[in-house]
Amino acid sequence: MQSISANLNIMIKAAEKASKTLIRDFGEIEKLQVSIKGPTDFVSNADTKAEKIIIEELKKARPYYSIISEEDGSEINKDKNNTWIIDPIDGTTNFLHGIPHFAISIALKSYNEIVSGVIYDPIKDEMFYAEKENGVFLNNKRIKVSKRKKLNSCLFATGGVLKNKIELPLRKTGSAALDIAYVAAGRFDGYFQNDLNLWDIAAGIIILKEAGGIINEIDLTQNKKIKIQASSNAIYEEMLKKIK
Repeated sequence: MQSISANLNIMIKAAEKASKTLIRDFGEIEKLQVSIKGPTDFVSNADTKAEKIIIEELKKARPYYSIISEEDGSEINKDKNNTWIIDPIDGTTNFLHGIPHFAISIALKSYNEIVSGVIYDPIKDEMFYAEKENGVFLNNKRIKVSKRKKLNSCLFATGGVLKNKIELPLRKTGSAALDIAYVAAGRFDGYFQNDLNLWDIAAGIIILKEAGGIINEIDLTQNKKIKIQASSNAIYEEMLKKIK
């Protein structure tokens, strides 16, 4: 295994620890589909529980770092220059319907730059992780964006509402974090979406860049209404023309 920083190690451990309860809760979903109360409350509960575990682990190691999180764990601490950005379940609708495609996403923002990121798919046991100038890995194997150059042989991911018809081979998977990780791994060739939250895509930014991909300029001081356009170098301009 390549050497990783102490911070990245902390992030990986936190994701692995939270994944245990998520896998257990995901196993309960099918039983809940038939209950009167319904699974929605259960899922927001699973979300909060996973968030709590992640924050506890990160705080144990770095008590002064600040936190931005999807649920309710955001806090500005002594160290305002280092901030954990957390999404305990990216793909909650999938989780809710018993679809095994969701991820834990944790990023570290340092002085207004994402310097490390982890996207962990607990059901498939796929851990994507990267840190600045150290490459990106999927379960210890280095990954790179795809080399495909012809748009019609590419596959793109998107989400949300498409206002115009887009002439590209498209998939909607329901998890922004995994969409970006899949572009980094060369499974998708590009990904674009509007109105995202910072925690959906923060870890993906560094993962994609380290895989040799291109991503549009993102204002990291803004937590909502973020637009993403990401792909390999080879097709970026072509993709932008198609989605304009």
